[in-house]
Amino acid sequence: MKQFFSVNDIPSLSKAVNSALACKANPFAEETLGKHKTIGLVFLNPSLRTRMSTQKAAMNLGMNVMVMNMTSDGWALETKDGVVMDGNTAEHIREAAAVMGEYCDILGLRSFPGLKDAEEDYSEELFSKFAKYCGKPVVSLESATRHPLQSFTDLITIVEHFDYNYDAAQDKLVPQGKKPKVVLTWAPHVKALPQAVPNSFAEWMCRAQAEGLVDFVVTHPEGYALKEEFTAGATVTTNQDEALADADFVYVKNWSSYEDYGQITCTDQSWMLTLDKLEATNQAKVMHCLPVRRDLVISSEVLDSDSSIVIQEAGNRVWAAQAVLKEMLKNQ
Repeated sequence: MKQFFSVNDIPSLSKAVNSALACKANPFAEETLGKHKTIGLVFLNPSLRTRMSTQKAAMNLGMNVMVMNMTSDGWALETKDGVVMDGNTAEHIREAAAVMGEYCDILGLRSFPGLKDAEEDYSEELFSKFAKYCGKPVVSLESATRHPLQSFTDLITIVEHFDYNYDAAQDKLVPQGKKPKVVLTWAPHVKALPQAVPNSFAEWMCRAQAEGLVDFVVTHPEGYALKEEFTAGATVTTNQDEALADADFVYVKNWSSYEDYGQITCTDQSWMLTLDKLEATNQAKVMHCLPVRRDLVISSEVLDSDSSIVIQEAGNRVWAAQAVLKEMLKNQ
C-alpha cells in the first residue's frame, strides 16, 4: 500500500475490517513492525480524533511520531507551479514535501477545502502534489473531498454492532439474515462544512453494498445532493422519514451544498435527529464522526441514549489507522 486516499486503495473490505479488529483484539501483536520507522503527521487544519488516534496507532506498531502544525509551526506553502513567490507564501510544496520525505518513512496529511471553487477543491491539488514530491507512502488524514480513515472506522463500527460471520469459502464477511439498512442523513448546522466526510462515507457504503454487506440510503434536503460519483448505487431521497423507516444504523452529518458550491441553502431544524425520529427505525444505532453540535445536529437525548455509538466509533479510529499503517510498513 503506497497511499491511503479512498476506498479504492482497499482490495477487500472484509479483510481490511478483520485486520483492524485483530489490531483491536491484540494492539501490540506487531509492536516491532515499526521499530526505527518514523511517521510524520502534517496538519493544515484542526484535529482531535485523527491526530490522537493516528499517533496511538503508530506507537502501537513501535513507530516514532512527529507532528507538524503547518499553519502555526511551518512556513506558508505555495502549491501553484510557475508563480513568482513574491506574496505571502514562503516555501513551495515541492521542497517542503520532499524534505519531509527525507525525515519520515510514512507521511500523513490533513487539509480542508476552501469551499469557494469546486473544481479547485475537487482537483485535490495539495494532496496529489504532496504525495508526488514526498516520495513516501501517504495517508490521508482528511482531504478536500474524502476522509477515508473515518469511513474505514465507520465500517468497522457497523460490523461490530451487527451480526456478521466470516465465510471462509467466500473469504468475506456475510451478514446473518438481512443486510443492515444504513442511512446517511443530512442535518442542520450554523457553518458551511465540507462534503469530505459524507462523500467518503457514501463511497465506502456503496462499495460495502456492492460486496453484499449493507443496504445504503442517503437522505438530504433539495439542493444538497452529493457529487454523483460518491453515491453511485445508493438509494437517494429527500424524504427523511421515508429513509429512516426500519434503519439499523443512522449516520448523521451536515454538509454544505455541492450544487450551489459551499453554500448553506437550508436551515430547516426539523432535519435534526431526535428520539421521536428514531421510533420509526429498527432500534437504530446512531453514528457521527464528531465533533457534533448538540441540539443542532443531534439532540442531546439521542447522544446520551443507548442508541448512540459515537464514542465507540471514535475509539475505533485507532484500529482503522493501525490496520492501514501495518500494511504500509509491511511493504517497507
